[in-house]
Amino acid sequence: MTSTLFSPIEVGGLTLPNRLWIAPMCQYSVEDEDGVPTEWHLVHLGSLARGGAGLVFTEATAVSPEGRISPQDTGIWNEQQAAAWSRIIDFAHGLGTATGVQLAHAGRKASTYSPFAGASGTVPVGEGGWRTVAPSAVAFPGYDEPDALDADGLAKVVEDFAAAARRAVEAGFDVLELHAAHGYLLHQFLSPLSNQRTDAYGGSLENRARLLLEVVAAVRAAAPSTPLYVRFSATDWREDGWTVEETATVAGWARDAGADFFDISSGGNGPAEIPVGPGYQVPLAEEVKRLAGVPVSAVGLITEAEQAEEIVASGRADAVMIARASLRNPHFPLAAAEDLGADAPWPPQYVRAARRRSRAAGQR
Repeated sequence: MTSTLFSPIEVGGLTLPNRLWIAPMCQYSVEDEDGVPTEWHLVHLGSLARGGAGLVFTEATAVSPEGRISPQDTGIWNEQQAAAWSRIIDFAHGLGTATGVQLAHAGRKASTYSPFAGASGTVPVGEGGWRTVAPSAVAFPGYDEPDALDADGLAKVVEDFAAAARRAVEAGFDVLELHAAHGYLLHQFLSPLSNQRTDAYGGSLENRARLLLEVVAAVRAAAPSTPLYVRFSATDWREDGWTVEETATVAGWARDAGADFFDISSGGNGPAEIPVGPGYQVPLAEEVKRLAGVPVSAVGLITEAEQAEEIVASGRADAVMIARASLRNPHFPLAAAEDLGADAPWPPQYVRAARRRSRAAGQR
């Protein structure tokens, strides 16, 4: 059987061996609260790199201290963090696996308790939290009110993303992704639910997209030859919110500004009724691809090999990203290749576990 899922794809000059990738997944595991990835991240990401995916992304990695979702998030705003990432990247590269970093700023959803903290909402400044920033002084439900960014603050955001991109490339990352989804800062500017500005960064779609496009251009200038992805929430799932049609329009603008590929998710910027089910976000990726003519990946309860194969073989998306399925089984891509009768190189230490050993011989 010829598998589209396990065929190569070229993105921004980088050829990836297959179209089954690992999505960013927050770990909230930096106990020293210094943004430096730990042994947990080495083992977690290393196990995913070992599992046959064509590309493995880090969790949301903050471009500044105030951009962290929680005090326990990773960052890439200094050299100590970059050096720790390099160790993880080197391990993945030793397995032949490409690595991507998701560059992120949480905006009004920053300075929150991790899911393991036994509390919810905003961490007070006296307990290690910080003042948050956003397009407008409009709080995410249950969180503290943020400060609206002024001109200096906006310029700092753009430079922080550019500096983080330079640091990421120097550390060895193969792919950069801008996090403009799930209600974080760049999404906050895009969505009318959170952007109530009346200046050049608010109101019209062009204005609401301005910060994202400035970041895309700055990151492209900082990393001219590194593939650049953008993750969008394609819809807020609300009539008064961000829409898939707007996503497609801005994706086209972002492509013109230097982005290569678009990772399509949804939601996260406010309460909404979301019709969760197997592959529930795939139609959003399909629509962005159709309207904008850009390459996209699909995410969202993609849990079976045949399901993933159908998504890419039918042309609904150019790749799929898995998350929870890879937590349950870090070798999900290798198992999927076997299920589909496709070739996928096993680590030599694990070839004895392959159900189809003749196909596993192309070891990394």
